[in-house]
Amino acid sequence: MIYPDTLQKLINFYKKLPGIGDKSAERMALATIEISKTDIDDFANALQTAKEKLNKCKICGHLTENDICNICSNENRNKNLICVIEDYKSVFSFEKVGNFNGVYHVLNGLISPMESIGPEDINISSLVKRVESLENPELILALKSSIEGETTTLYIKKIFENKKVTISRLSYGIPMGAEIDYLDIITLDKALEDRKKISE
Repeated sequence: MIYPDTLQKLINFYKKLPGIGDKSAERMALATIEISKTDIDDFANALQTAKEKLNKCKICGHLTENDICNICSNENRNKNLICVIEDYKSVFSFEKVGNFNGVYHVLNGLISPMESIGPEDINISSLVKRVESLENPELILALKSSIEGETTTLYIKKIFENKKVTISRLSYGIPMGAEIDYLDIITLDKALEDRKKISE
């Protein structure tokens, strides 16, 4: 081992973060030990506070410090227009666009038979309950164009067959397999504006 044990442990923690490989983890670890003691204490406190205070909204599954997120509790949002997304990172992406006045529903995953992830493993049952309490709702399926995304789309479409629910999806200007939270604002805004109805 070329690193001191303490440094190796720090590198290993950074490698647990998504998109961080060996080189990036090493750079981040070495940069961390150069930070002042005060900043390190603040950093550690910020991590601990985030872990303790952030939880999932009881309505939509988005991140919040309260029981209900600021989007679901906003009376000016259109509660009949629900954008269904894979994870809460996508909520931040849509909110940066700034043109969507509906609400969200975070699935926290996609159906993937290959990984033994079924409908019961993601946040679909609460979506059904939400929709049943609304009048003439529209679901916008903002899921990535992948096998998992298509499987989840078809399942949701099947659930609401013969019910008064309009289902649309983002337009196909989005590259195959692209993650929603990596799309630029203009592309995401256009995909939302040009959404296509797939069920009504």
